[in-house]
Amino acid sequence: MPNTNKVKFGIKNVHYAVATIADNGSATYETPVAMPGAVSLSLEPQGENTPFYADNIVYYMANANSGYSGDLELAQIPDSFKKDVLGFKEAGNGILYEDANAEAVHFALMFEFSGDKHARRHVMYNCTATRPTVGSTTNTETKEPQTESTTITATSIYVPAIDTDVTKASCNAGDSIYATWNEAVVQPAAQA
Repeated sequence: MPNTNKVKFGIKNVHYAVATIADNGSATYETPVAMPGAVSLSLEPQGENTPFYADNIVYYMANANSGYSGDLELAQIPDSFKKDVLGFKEAGNGILYEDANAEAVHFALMFEFSGDKHARRHVMYNCTATRPTVGSTTNTETKEPQTESTTITATSIYVPAIDTDVTKASCNAGDSIYATWNEAVVQPAAQA
């Protein structure tokens, strides 16, 4: 079913799936885990176009696709994400602590944008995240919920089935994979 949306709005169904990156740059993923409380996602493209001039025109345009970078804002970053991705540890007495020596863990980020007719589901294949912001404000006449944000950097993985590097993918309502999108990270398959 073609995407016939005129507008998009809202974000929901955010999931992450821890990735294992192979020597050839391909990835396998654990089962996706839900991240409830999505407030916003803003990822800016990274890289630039470099023109090569000849014959008094742009003769060739080199495109450096360096992925995306930006912020994911949630009501609260789940403890599961802190442990699985950010390297937080749980002590024997139940304390959740930030391990200053934790290594970056790669993961896929899955999410859904609503539209006027159909919701579109997305995946960013090779992400890393920064530690969430820490902060709050005092209560006044009203209680304002405080959110947490993490900066996401998304780059590509190698997909052997199509022999190319892929940064992101998406599907529309009506696509065969749509109903099970959040059950496993789906990579592009070769055309039959």
